[in-house]
Amino acid sequence: MGHFLYDLFYRTDVLLDAWRTAAHQSWAMRGWPVVILDVLFQLGWAAAAAVFLAVNALFIIWFERKLAARIQIRRGPNRVGPWGILQTLADTGKMLIKEDIIPDAADRGVFKAAPLMVLASTFLLFVVLPFGRGLVPADLNVGLLYFLAIGGLSVIGILAGGWASNNKYSLMGGMRSAAQIVSYEVPAVLTVLSIALLAGSLKLGDIVRAQPAFGYILLQPVGFLLFLTASNAEINRGPFDLPESDSELVSGFVTEYSAMRFAIFFLAEYTNLFLAGAFAATLFLGGWRGPLLPPVAWFLIKSYFVVFLLIWIRWTFPRLRVDHLMAFSWKVLLPLALANLFITAVLVKVL
Repeated sequence: MGHFLYDLFYRTDVLLDAWRTAAHQSWAMRGWPVVILDVLFQLGWAAAAAVFLAVNALFIIWFERKLAARIQIRRGPNRVGPWGILQTLADTGKMLIKEDIIPDAADRGVFKAAPLMVLASTFLLFVVLPFGRGLVPADLNVGLLYFLAIGGLSVIGILAGGWASNNKYSLMGGMRSAAQIVSYEVPAVLTVLSIALLAGSLKLGDIVRAQPAFGYILLQPVGFLLFLTASNAEINRGPFDLPESDSELVSGFVTEYSAMRFAIFFLAEYTNLFLAGAFAATLFLGGWRGPLLPPVAWFLIKSYFVVFLLIWIRWTFPRLRVDHLMAFSWKVLLPLALANLFITAVLVKVL
């Protein structure tokens, strides 16, 4: 019993491998095709990721509201449930019963598909996210490239939603998002390449195992700040929330969306916020590694710590002007990322 509890908390990879092997043997003894079992495993991972996605978004929305209230010296949600923890559930119920309105001049097919495209690109990132030893649906050899490729697909849904709305504010928000994500993707990729050079692998599990106990953050402090800034811009969070800036574009690309379609965009935004924190923890903070606590606990602690930083940044700094936003990427972040990559490559080669 003691060995089982130890494996359950600290060696989930061993426990999962043993369980997977036993399931395959039992399945093969019955003469059933093993491919069906593999499909069932993947469906199980997908269901677990979907449940986590929903619960995690509810928590982060509540957490941001309470943290923003603290920063602004007010109470925040405190009526629905203890400490207002059920407020987000109440808002979800409100979204479910609201009327779904589609503008007459909108491209109905694209308008309906756009929120699902954004959510799908977010959901697919969970495929390579290592929550702990063995707790990853697919630890791909090119996991880092997969993360970079899939992470940029959300811009397609945002641009499609802005264009399909047939609204000049929505279209401008979609175009801003495309320009912003493409611009900030460049320094993010260069920063991630520095991590790949240090680890000698593109596999996220290998990157976590290659890091020292304190992670790569002490070796790559500039890289961590660059990645945090670029990720914040890519997920359209303040002070980089130009695609939906209410002071200029009403609500940007979501202006014409209501009810659950608006809620899906909202869900994708807060899931992307967690994913930015999770990948920052994986690449710079040692991922699931840490003493005493189970690996999953360390991974979540580090991820939510980065989420806390991103929320703090949003409610502290004013929104940038759009030309300043673009200039900051190309004139500041890109040269720093190139210099960081060059120095890292030289040190890896020399040392």
